[in-house]
Amino acid sequence: MRPNNQGGFTIIEVMLVTVIIGVLAALVLPSIQQNAAQAKMSEAILAFGPCKNAVTEVYLSTGQSAGEADGWGCESDTQVSTYVGAIHTTPEGIIRVDINGVHDLRLDHHSITLEPLDSTGALMSDGIGAVNRWRCGNPAAGTDLPLKYLPSSCRGV
Repeated sequence: MRPNNQGGFTIIEVMLVTVIIGVLAALVLPSIQQNAAQAKMSEAILAFGPCKNAVTEVYLSTGQSAGEADGWGCESDTQVSTYVGAIHTTPEGIIRVDINGVHDLRLDHHSITLEPLDSTGALMSDGIGAVNRWRCGNPAAGTDLPLKYLPSSCRGV
């Protein structure tokens, strides 16, 4: 006669596996959430394109700024895309994208800026000529979104 052996897992083994899964989830979940936020903000970065081209063309062709806020011809007060609520510009050509529609209060109702810079790294001004490079995500220019949610290419440098 065979002894009565029951198969299966003990409660200790089940609890151990549950703890391991819980610890792994606690370590990985914040990273996944931050990466998802950065991916959504990449769409907002794409919204800079038309205004970036407009500002570059105006400085290149005239050497002068537009002279007034929202005077570059690329702005919008309506929902531009899924995560971009509006686009505004300053007289110097700083572009501000307002984030809206993400349904995440870490991101919604914040702004990202893009600044045109001359060859010395200063903000563009009249009479300088062409835009040399762009600075994205500078808090001093009005970016109020925490930098950790911005893609690495847009962190105020």
